[in-house]
Parts: sequence; structure tokens; C-alpha cells
Amino acid sequence: MTAVHIAILTFEGYNELDSLIALGVLNRIKKPDWRVSIASPTRRVRSMNGVVIESMATLEEASAADAVVVGSGSQTREVVADRALMARLRLDPSRQLLAGQCSGTLVLARLGVLDGVPACTDLTTKPWVEAAGVDVLNQPFFARGNVATAGGCLASPYLAAWMIARLESVQAAEEALYYVAPVGEKEAYVGGAMRNIAPYLQEPATVR
Repeated sequence: MTAVHIAILTFEGYNELDSLIALGVLNRIKKPDWRVSIASPTRRVRSMNGVVIESMATLEEASAADAVVVGSGSQTREVVADRALMARLRLDPSRQLLAGQCSGTLVLARLGVLDGVPACTDLTTKPWVEAAGVDVLNQPFFARGNVATAGGCLASPYLAAWMIARLESVQAAEEALYYVAPVGEKEAYVGGAMRNIAPYLQEPATVR
């Protein structure tokens, strides 16, 4: 059985809702060959609200991962302006699933991953992504091929579910969402989430 590594890029000033919700949903897959890591440029990073976490993987390990979620944060513009840091990110949609969450979309744009591909992001980041030459959509989730983007902190489960569906199965994605959904609203929540994701699951996975 082929091992799977999913890295969540998490930089200084990270948004907890983006990195940690994705971490939680993706880890609903309880398999010994399924690994989900917080990947950061330094040993520790502090969130926009002061939460300090330790990195579980390097940026180089993330560049070799099967799938990468690029989390957002309050210092994303500083990240993309740091040439040395950006040079460490060798992301390739021909061999990886790539997902940008909110301002993580700006990172993908600056890396050239979104050339000719419209994207989703948060309202604050929208003008910066547009300035990078990317058309921003007024919707929570969009994917083309192996690249997905989401806008709004609470859209992070959509990215996680998309990755699970692509790497494991649609049923596994639905079960992961069902677990984290509010009690009494589980069916409605999963149904709504999958309606956003399902149109982009028609293409077979190409990274396994």
C-alpha cells in the first residue's frame, strides 16, 4: 500500500482556523500509511492570535509530499516577498495535489501554479491575488485538475474533503465531514459541503 503524506504549509502569523481545522479533518483518515504534517520554515511558528505550534515537517519535505495545503495568515505578503523562502517551495501540480486556503492562494499565484486558473480567496486577499494576475471567483471553492482553492476560514473543510476524496474516496470524505459537523445538522452540512466539492471530482487522481 502506498503511503500518503499531506503537508499543511503554516507560516508565522498563521490563521489557526485554516491550518488546524484542515489538520483535524484530514486526520480523520485513520490509516498507518496516512500522514498529515504541519510544515513550516522554522521550528516554531506563532499564529495571528499568539498560538505557538511546532513544525512537524520542513518545507523541503512538503515539496516532496503527495498533497500540500497552503494555509493563510496575517503575514502572507511578507512570505511571498521573501525570495529565499519562496525558493524553498518546489510545488508541482503534475505530481501533487495543491490547495490554497484564503491568502494561501496568493502563495500559489506567486509560484505560478494558478496561471490561467481562476481561484477563490478571502475578501482581504482578493485585490492582491487579482494584482498577481488571477481571476477571483465569488464562491467558496474551486478546483481544476490537481489545484484547488477556497475562500473564507470555514471553507477549509472543503479543501480537506476534496483532498480526501481525491486520495482516498468520496465516502471517506463524507465520513470525515460527518464527524466534524454540528450535531443535528450533520446531513445538511455534509450535503452542502459535497455540493461545493462534487463538481470538481470528475477527474481521476493523477498523483498516486
